[in-house]
Amino acid sequence: MSNAIEITGLRKTYAAQGRAPAKEALKGIDLAIPAGSIFGLLGPNGAGKSTTINILAGLVNKTAGNVVIWGFDQDVNPRQSRAAIGVMPQELNMDPFFTPRASLEVQAGLYGVPKSERWTDELLELVGLTDQANAYARSLSGGMKRRLLLAKALVHRPQILVLDEPTAGVDITLREMLWQNVRKLNQAGMTIILTTHYLEEAEQMCDEIAIINHGELVVRKPTQELLTGKDAKTLILDTDGRRDLPALPPGARPEWREDGRLAISYAPTLIRADQLLDALRGADVPILDVASEQPDLEDVFVELTRA
Repeated sequence: MSNAIEITGLRKTYAAQGRAPAKEALKGIDLAIPAGSIFGLLGPNGAGKSTTINILAGLVNKTAGNVVIWGFDQDVNPRQSRAAIGVMPQELNMDPFFTPRASLEVQAGLYGVPKSERWTDELLELVGLTDQANAYARSLSGGMKRRLLLAKALVHRPQILVLDEPTAGVDITLREMLWQNVRKLNQAGMTIILTTHYLEEAEQMCDEIAIINHGELVVRKPTQELLTGKDAKTLILDTDGRRDLPALPPGARPEWREDGRLAISYAPTLIRADQLLDALRGADVPILDVASEQPDLEDVFVELTRA
């Protein structure tokens, strides 16, 4: 299967409530998510990410459009399409009086997984909760509760796993453990969909990224193509600190940073780095060290969602 999820013309309008007017949360999203990929679904708050995820999970009814999950049309085969996807929600929603083992067994039962096919012990080991398997969920730390949410999303062995802000408020150790598990699952063939406000995570983890803003798809590209597509670069120079700079090629933007280094921003398609260096050397500006910076995902994200 080439695509794990195919979304066509997806729209969602929330009805007016009281004095609040009707809100069009999604305005005709078209999106295909390749099978076996780690796919980033990004956007600012209120952009429509959560609405999209909730529609995929069957928790929100769409207004219009078509959703196909692992080959199953959501309108024609709702049960099969839901069984193909597991969602790790952002909220810590669990029964405080259930143990992790009981929570997984109940979740598996809700999905109709026969007892002979359940893998509760393996899941507990996968997320590092074997020692806490029989402790009440209310006694678990916040990080342990997040691990349990991941395990609950996997009880029915879905082909697609959605991670909704999975590392919000967790420490570095848990974050690293989570990403190790995600990589293992992906290497085993599972498609991962990630939403996060930690853009450096998306940059490191995702094969492709789609950005939604105001209910519309702004861009969808492979991660590296998205980063290299921005025609901007910065030279960072250690000099003797002199402030009287020579004339630089048109379009170059020099700026002195707080650490005393000179930063020159430029468009590589219009200006070459050696032109900048030659201009400085020609004016006898000593260059003690040179480094370069390229835009990261945060720069691209801010530019695309500024409106």
